[in-house]
Amino acid sequence: MKPISIAFKDLQILLQDRGNLFMLFLLPLLFIVVFSGALGAIGSSGKDTRVPLAVIDLDSGKSARALIEDLDKAGGVRVELEEQAKAMARLNLAEVPRVLIIPENFSRDIAANNPTTLRLIVHPDADIEQTDAVRRVVEGVARGMSLEIQLLEAMEQMREMQSGVRESTDAFTSDRMQKQARSQFERAQTEPLVAVKQKVPQAEGQKEEPLNASAFAVTGMTVLFVFLMAQKTAESIYEEKKAGTFRRLLAAPMSKAALLAGKMLPNLITGIVQSAVIFAFGILGLRLIGLPPVTLGVEPLATVLVIVLIALCSSAFGILIAALARTEAQIGGLSTLLLWGMGFLGGGIMPLFFLEQFLGPLPKIVPHYWANHALTNLMTRGLGLADVTTDMAVLLGFTALFFVIGLWRFDFD
Repeated sequence: MKPISIAFKDLQILLQDRGNLFMLFLLPLLFIVVFSGALGAIGSSGKDTRVPLAVIDLDSGKSARALIEDLDKAGGVRVELEEQAKAMARLNLAEVPRVLIIPENFSRDIAANNPTTLRLIVHPDADIEQTDAVRRVVEGVARGMSLEIQLLEAMEQMREMQSGVRESTDAFTSDRMQKQARSQFERAQTEPLVAVKQKVPQAEGQKEEPLNASAFAVTGMTVLFVFLMAQKTAESIYEEKKAGTFRRLLAAPMSKAALLAGKMLPNLITGIVQSAVIFAFGILGLRLIGLPPVTLGVEPLATVLVIVLIALCSSAFGILIAALARTEAQIGGLSTLLLWGMGFLGGGIMPLFFLEQFLGPLPKIVPHYWANHALTNLMTRGLGLADVTTDMAVLLGFTALFFVIGLWRFDFD
C-alpha cells in the first residue's frame, strides 16, 4: 500500500497548484478549439474541385436537359452552360479547356431512336487525364440514355406482341411499362447489380486521407498533453530530493522499483482524468460551440485501454527524465526539448499521414506516433481492438524501456 500512499500525497500537491490545473485541463481544450476551427475552415472551404465542362445546348429539348442534369450528377464534372459564341471564344483563349456541344434536334433524334453525335472540343493545352475522365463521364451518361430508350422500345414491342391477349393488354399498358422501365433504370444507376470499385495502390508513406479536423485535434492534444505530464513526475521527484523527504521514502520497507512505481501513479491517474476531460469536451463541448463532435469509435473500451497505456508510458518517461536530469533547469530544458519535439514528430501538431509523406518512417521512433496512430484508427477509421494490438504492444515496449533505463540510471542517493 506504500506506493499508493505516495501517489495520493503527490496528487494532493499537484492539484493544489492552479497553474497545473490550467495547463492540464484548460489549455488542451483551448488548443482543440483553435485547431478544430482552423483546420475545419481549411478542409471545408467549399471550393468545387470537379473538372469544369462548358456545355453548348443547341437543342434545349427534354433529352438535352436530362443529359445536362445527368452529367452534373455523375460526379467529377461541373457543367457550365454557355452561349455558343462565348464558349468558343473562351476555348480559343484557353479560359475553358474543353467544350461539349449538344446538336440541334438532339431530343427529336433520341425520341425517334435516330443516331446523333455529341461533340467534345478540347483545347490543345488541356490536361490529358482530365479530358479522358470527362470523355468517360460523357460516354457513360450517353450510354445510359441509350440503354433506357432501348429498354422502353423492347417493352413496347412486347406490348404489341401481347396485344391480342386481353389480360396481357391490361397488364402491359404504355404508362405502366414506362414507369416500370424508368424505375428499374434509376435503381440500376443507384444500386447496380454488379459494382466495380477502383483502388490505386500507393506507398504507405504517401497515403492521403480526408482530414477530420475535430478528431485530429482531440487525439493530437490528448497525446501531447498526457505526455507533458512526464515533466510533472520528474519535478515531483526533484522536489522530494530537494526537501529531503526522498531519503525517508528510501528507508521505507519497499523496493526501489516499487518506490518509483509509486511516483508514477499520480501521473497515470492524472493522465486518465485529463483524457476523460478532453474526450468529454470533444464529444459534448465541440457540439455546443458549433464544431463537429468526435466519438470514441466502434469499440470505446479499446479507446480507453489505449488511453491507459498512453498515461502509463508518459509516467515511465517521467522517471527517465528524473534519472537523466540533475537540476531543476535540466528537467525543464530536457522536458521541453524532448516532449514538444516528440509531440511534433509523433503527430500531435500535424497529421501523421502528412508527416509520413515528408519524413517517411522516422516518426515511428517516438511513442507519440503509436499513440496517435492507435487513437486515429479507433476514432476516425472505425477500426477495433484487434487492429491496434501492434500499437498497444509498442507502447508497452516503450513503457518498459523507459522504466528499466530510469531505474538503472536513477540516483537514489
